Amino acid sequence: MAIAFAPTSKPLPPVRAITAAASSAYNASSSYTPCISSFSNGSKIRLRNGRKSPPLLIKCGGGGAVQEIDESQFDDVVLKSSCPVLVEFVATWCGPCRLIAPAVQSLAKEYESKLTIVKVDHDANPGLIEEYKVYGLPALIMFQNGKEIPESRREGAISKAKLKEYIDKYLESVSVV
Repeated sequence: MAIAFAPTSKPLPPVRAITAAASSAYNASSSYTPCISSFSNGSKIRLRNGRKSPPLLIKCGGGGAVQEIDESQFDDVVLKSSCPVLVEFVATWCGPCRLIAPAVQSLAKEYESKLTIVKVDHDANPGLIEEYKVYGLPALIMFQNGKEIPESRREGAISKAKLKEYIDKYLESVSVV
């Protein structure tokens, strides 16, 4: 069976990507679902003189923002940190990851003097995924003094209130100066 298409008198317009602003809301009557990624590769840039960018330095709390890190930064940012670190393993294609992102960002500002919150992209860091046996997304793991805090692992979507309880529980169990 052959299908023939009739020629058109007008050329078709070029295909354009539709992007949404970070503040756009989903309209249920629309067939368009915005997919907003908060991942960036800012820490992997090359300067004009050919040198790599300076290493990523994060103080305790990270300045109130969730910072994306990769395998090469994990040792310095998480394992050598003097304060507790919450690592969020996420993926751009993961719906529950996008669902909890605003709550995690909000709590990063609230806990900026007590806790550093970082995220690790699941697809770009298979070594960390294998090492820490991350089976479900989003996965939250608390670290203190270079080690995973026992029983601090949490997988799946979580409300902001439950996330706050989770963080408070582990901050109480470790000494934060």
